[in-house]
Amino acid sequence: MAGTDTRADWIERFEGLNRLPPDLRADLARGSKVISVPAGTEVFAPGQSADNLLLLLEGTVRVQQRSETGREVFLYRVHAGESCVLTTACMLAFEDYSADGVAETDVTAVAIPRATFDDLAARSPVFREFIFKAYSRRITDLFTLIDDIVFQRMDVRLASRLLELADENDVVHATHQVLGTELGTAREVISRTLAEFHRRGWVEQSRGEVRIVGRAGLERLVRSAGER
Repeated sequence: MAGTDTRADWIERFEGLNRLPPDLRADLARGSKVISVPAGTEVFAPGQSADNLLLLLEGTVRVQQRSETGREVFLYRVHAGESCVLTTACMLAFEDYSADGVAETDVTAVAIPRATFDDLAARSPVFREFIFKAYSRRITDLFTLIDDIVFQRMDVRLASRLLELADENDVVHATHQVLGTELGTAREVISRTLAEFHRRGWVEQSRGEVRIVGRAGLERLVRSAGER
């Protein structure tokens, strides 16, 4: 990772940290640095120690877990303005990472080293509140993920994920294998479900991407599942 020290007032971009008193805000700025990593970089991996809490300023980090058989299961994404709950948990428990974090885009983040993290967690109720609020929000998201995997129909889950991943032109840049990883299922299941979406006039497919052409149909499918 490339890193440069910063004194920029990035703290204002994170709700909670902007309530730190001036002396602690200065300690946080002095004890942190801004790093930049290109898309595709492995930010952390299983077995590595969690030495820095990362707060994203720009970009997206995808967190996923790999089974012993090599199957990947998507857990969550960290977006700009957020921190990584797995990193927080590992730093609090002095545990190594158990999942992968990969930069999906070019990423700029603030790295808060363990020494600064521990010092502020001990001294500042405001900093502790920031850490645990972010932690509790992500844990809720993970329970929702488990509920989706166990109880939601695959066509509903895929429709929802396509709507979430689509860019401003309603194009999802992902292969069937990537979508399978996103949803914790086999590529063949994704292919069959997309074929049905295509038959209904909701999507068109080309190599490495899915174009949404019937957004209303996908939204209706997701909405109908939520009404049951």
